[in-house]
Amino acid sequence: MNRMQARKKKRMKKKGVIFLSLLLLIGAGVIFWVYQYNQGFTEAVDSTVKDKEFDLFEGEEPKFGEINVMLLGSDARKDEDGRSDTLIVANYNQKTEKVKLISIMRDTYVSIPGHGKQKMNAAFSIGGPELVRQTLKENFDLDVHYYAIVDFNGFPKMVDLIAPDGIEVEIPYTMQHGIGMTLQPGKQTLHGEQLLGYVRFRHDKMSDFGRVARQQEALSKLKDEAVGFHSLVNLPKLLGTADAYVNTNLDKKTILSIAKGILENKSGSLDTMRIPVDHSFVDRDVNVGQVLDIDFEKNIQAIDDFLNPTVDTAADTTKDDQSQD
Repeated sequence: MNRMQARKKKRMKKKGVIFLSLLLLIGAGVIFWVYQYNQGFTEAVDSTVKDKEFDLFEGEEPKFGEINVMLLGSDARKDEDGRSDTLIVANYNQKTEKVKLISIMRDTYVSIPGHGKQKMNAAFSIGGPELVRQTLKENFDLDVHYYAIVDFNGFPKMVDLIAPDGIEVEIPYTMQHGIGMTLQPGKQTLHGEQLLGYVRFRHDKMSDFGRVARQQEALSKLKDEAVGFHSLVNLPKLLGTADAYVNTNLDKKTILSIAKGILENKSGSLDTMRIPVDHSFVDRDVNVGQVLDIDFEKNIQAIDDFLNPTVDTAADTTKDDQSQD
């Protein structure tokens, strides 16, 4: 064997070693992914929403690269149809990878198709996610393409995977009634169960407005935590846990696309808004209880400005932000 043939043989051997190493690395990665995913899924023993069936969801296909996902927080127990404890529409722009959240107050007085005037959170118990979609379209001209119903039993587990060191919040006063724990006032670092109590506490001095603000705060801080290295490592287990505690019609490809955008932190900070907006509603007592009777025209315009800001609107927002600093 001459020198040239020896070198060629050596190069082939080196390439073979590299190729084999890559195969082993990929194989180990797949095994790790499947193991972590299955571990997250099998640890979910108390899910109340995963196997629940609903009427056909008739959301349209997304247009213009924007996806609206209806996030419903379920407080139902097994074999029960609870009202949606939380309703948030998450807007995801596939081009900018920006995420925006619209929280709809549960006591908003709306027309539920086929069922007259009711509180917003009644739509879910009456007709599941499809009736919520129809209600949002009829009252706010808001198209929702997908839904995701999150079982609150799984919230603490997902929080601890995303933020193992906890989430820091400023608690304004003692919170304890109805949450099975006592949260002391002041700056606190909350883990899964505690953070669930923090976002679900209903006896707020600001009524339900405070609870919605806390929910948006928690989601924003969890999103910031999700870009860390530990979240990338825990992603398979997080997806497995979410698969067990979330009932959704989102396909896996779209879920991974959104997760990738968030984890790469291209989307920046979360933009949030609350419906009804300030100075657009009055409190009323009606046959279904205390409600927020809102100016729909003003709120529809606010949603449109939030999702499709003009140059002037964006400039005004920046100016307002700077004036608050």
